Amino acid sequence: MTAADICVRVREQFADSISGDTEFRGEHSLTVSADSLHAIARFLKDELGFDYLIDITSVDHFSEEPRFELVYELYGMAHGIHLRVKCGLTEDEPEGASVVDLWPTANWHEREIWDMMGIRFRNHPDLRRILMWEGYPYHPLRKDFPLEGKSSDVDEVAFTHLAPLEGGPFVTAPTDGTTQVREPRARHAGEAPPEQKFIAEP
Repeated sequence: MTAADICVRVREQFADSISGDTEFRGEHSLTVSADSLHAIARFLKDELGFDYLIDITSVDHFSEEPRFELVYELYGMAHGIHLRVKCGLTEDEPEGASVVDLWPTANWHEREIWDMMGIRFRNHPDLRRILMWEGYPYHPLRKDFPLEGKSSDVDEVAFTHLAPLEGGPFVTAPTDGTTQVREPRARHAGEAPPEQKFIAEP
């Protein structure tokens, strides 16, 4: 059995729910509908041996629709096959189906995606923020979240202020230049990196 064979099996079982089936450099990806995500995930785990959920990530295709995308990296220990499953979510309804009941490790992945991207997961057993504090009103990995951050003030919990973009060695400089010009190391062009300076000293 190969990844291509598995994609054929999934298409046969869920023909109306598969909108994409691609192969690039030996990696296979299936794009599935949000309504069928959980059923397809269960089929992949129970019938096709994908017992290891490597990761769940999310993408913000800002200004496109569907705006959001969930990406599942699956692996089968017995057959050694990797499969990627993608699912688009609209900006109006950024909600997916939780797969914690299938792969318990999805718990923290889904909590992080909710926290950072604002995508909810139906039937998640404990959908709380995992990095930001409860009550924080924003989702920092969305593309419309400014680099300098946003001011927030949550009584008796926490508060934040805008970060100065020109401060610190790891913050990009606000200019009209290219990404290469904005890159922090560009501000020290012509200088030896700190570690080289240190090594050269007697």
